[in-house]
Amino acid sequence: MRRSGTLARSVLVRTALVGRRRRDGGDLLTTTGAADVVPDDLASLDRRDLVVSRNPAAQSPAIDEPLAGPISIPLLPGERTLDRRIKFGLVNACTISSIMGGMFAVFLSMQGQVLWAAACILACVTFDGLDGALARKFGVASPFGAQMDSMADMSSFGLAVPVVLFSWLQPVAPVWLLAPACALIAVCSAIRLARFNVSPKDGRFFCGVPTTMAATILALSVLLIKPSLGLAVAVAAIALLMVTTFPYAKLARVLRLPRWLLVVPVLGGLADYQITFMVLIGAYLVSGPVLWLRHREAAL
Repeated sequence: MRRSGTLARSVLVRTALVGRRRRDGGDLLTTTGAADVVPDDLASLDRRDLVVSRNPAAQSPAIDEPLAGPISIPLLPGERTLDRRIKFGLVNACTISSIMGGMFAVFLSMQGQVLWAAACILACVTFDGLDGALARKFGVASPFGAQMDSMADMSSFGLAVPVVLFSWLQPVAPVWLLAPACALIAVCSAIRLARFNVSPKDGRFFCGVPTTMAATILALSVLLIKPSLGLAVAVAAIALLMVTTFPYAKLARVLRLPRWLLVVPVLGGLADYQITFMVLIGAYLVSGPVLWLRHREAAL
C-alpha cells in the first residue's frame, strides 16, 4: 500500500511538471535523471506547479507581484500652503457647524423646544450659504467640500427638519397624516440632493424647490404661524415640489426686482406679518408652475 501511494504521488507530480513545461514553453525535465527532480512529498512542490492551464492567457499573476494598495486622494487640491489649509479648515468648519445645528434642532424638538429648534434650522441655512461663498472667495473649492455640503444638507434639512415639524404639528394633526408628510420631506430631500449633484447647473433657475429654501420656509412657519391641520398637507406639498421640474428663480434674480416692489412685503409685515408671510410663500411656490407653463407655451 505504501509503495502504491508513493507511485501515485510520483505520477501526479510528473503530470504537473509536464503541464508546467508546456505552459512555460521550456523543458523542465532533462532527458536523463528526470526521476531525480521529482520530489517524494507533494508538500515540497510549489502550488503553482500543480496548476495545469490549457489557456496561457488565463494564467493568474505571479504571487511575487506586489498588490496595489488604496490610493489616497488629497482633500485640498492645488498648492497645500498653510494659508490655504487654514482657509480650507474654516470652510469645512461652517459645514460641520451646519451638521451640529441640525443635531441640536433634533435634540431640542425632542424636549418640546420647537421654537429654538427652528432657530437652529435657520442657523444651518446660514452656515450652508456661508461655506459655499467662502470656498469660492478663498479659492479652496473641492470635490470633498461639495460632498460634505450634500451630507450636511441631508442631515440638517432632510432629517432634522421633519423631526422638528413632527414635534410642532403633533398636537393638532393625527399621526397617520403627519408621519407620512414629514417622512416625505426626508425622501424628497434625498432625491433632490442626488439629482442636483449629477445634473448640469443653471445660473438662473433651480429645478424644483431647493432643500435650503424648503427648510427656510418650514422653519419660519414654525416661528411665525400657529400650528394647524392644514399645515400638515402643506408640508407634503412642499416636499413634492422639491422633486418637480418646475423652474424656481434664484435669490440673485429676485433681488433684481424693482426697489418699490421689495418695500411692499415690509409694509405688509408691519400690518399683519402672518398673512404677509403666507402670501409671499404662496406666491413663490406658485411661481414655479407659472414659469413652467410660460416656457412650455414659448417652446410650442
